[in-house]
Amino acid sequence: MAKRGGFPGGGMMPGNMNNLMKQAQKMQKQMEETTKELEEKEYESTAGGGVVKVKINGKKEITELHLDEEVVDKDDIEMLEDLVMAAVNEAIRMQSEDEKAQMGKITGGMGGGFPF
Repeated sequence: MAKRGGFPGGGMMPGNMNNLMKQAQKMQKQMEETTKELEEKEYESTAGGGVVKVKINGKKEITELHLDEEVVDKDDIEMLEDLVMAAVNEAIRMQSEDEKAQMGKITGGMGGGFPF
């Protein structure tokens, strides 16, 4: 005897599909709001005991770079380059981890995507 109603192959009932769509729309709105909030945040990192300081925004753009005079040595540019890279990379890592944590609260650990 053939089954009646529902979707072919025993899929979800229409009521459940509507519920899923509402949840997905709610999650999308929360993700958009969280993304906007994250873009407005600022992250600060230092290197070399604070002689290099970097601030980035949530878009991973450098908004401030401070170098103490003592770290500017024309005979050791490589050290300065390394310190700047270290501070920038740490600030970016901080932003990425914050973004992952905030989005994880919304997605329940789905990695920011949907499993379909």
